[in-house]
Amino acid sequence: MLDVEGRPHDTKKRIYAQAFTVYSLAEYFHATGDADALAKAMRMVEKIESSGHDAAHGGYFETYERDWTLAQDQRLSEVDMDEKKSMNTHLHLLEAYATLLGVQEDATVRLRLRELIEIFVDHIIDPVTHHFILFFDEKWQPRSNKISFGHDIEGSWLLVEAAEILGDAALLKQVSETAITMAEAALEQGIDADGGLLYEADPVGIIDTDKHWWPQAEAVVGFLNAYQLSGEERFLDASERSWAFIEKYIVDHRDGEWFWLVSKDGVPDNRQDKVGPWKCPYHNSRLCFEVMDRLDSVGAMQEGTRSSGESA
Repeated sequence: MLDVEGRPHDTKKRIYAQAFTVYSLAEYFHATGDADALAKAMRMVEKIESSGHDAAHGGYFETYERDWTLAQDQRLSEVDMDEKKSMNTHLHLLEAYATLLGVQEDATVRLRLRELIEIFVDHIIDPVTHHFILFFDEKWQPRSNKISFGHDIEGSWLLVEAAEILGDAALLKQVSETAITMAEAALEQGIDADGGLLYEADPVGIIDTDKHWWPQAEAVVGFLNAYQLSGEERFLDASERSWAFIEKYIVDHRDGEWFWLVSKDGVPDNRQDKVGPWKCPYHNSRLCFEVMDRLDSVGAMQEGTRSSGESA
């Protein structure tokens, strides 16, 4: 973080932030062909791997000081737990490495992307509940029991995308099956009657009924992805209902962009940033790009379903 004069305000180096920078540079290279952007991305990967990777237990520690010594306080933000490893950091490093591998073949990126997918399958996804475990110690022992429905549905499609880019058919099959069960859990436990995705739960039940902007965006893509994988209409219906909820409650039709959150009853919380350190046109823009990319495939599936019905 910098202050208004451009002076360093927070000099910690978080793998989460490095991941988003790699992601952005890879996408910028994809859009422009700028070789300097690609070179910067690869240099960042080298630093992440040399300073942030846990060679003993796999994965990455959360937070470092400016000189890349491990920070005493590992928290990404004030609402996070002070633990060595988190689902969130690994999810966004996965999407960064997948995007980078999609535009540039690299042995290290390929190796680490496979490791990240396997970490999700082996450690982060609870095999009983089909939800993400959110925090761990360095040996991947769980340290939390909260459920984040937004991360679950977001991760379900990002894992499939990563496995597709990796190109391992067996791993893709495993991840696709896992993505469907994750989407099913989110659909059955996290979707409210109005189509909105509730924010958070624990093993007893819902603990936060607010509906934040980003889980709604990820619900549209995640449920659409589950429909593409399974052909089950309930996932397509959930995706469409999520979009209808966004249009009705989350989009600010008067002043533009999206509200940070609305209450369970759909009332916007105007105290929250429209754009700030934790909110930008990331989830909502990507939702639109992803759905645009998938519509032809979805249309073909629908046409195939109609044709089969007519034949029967």
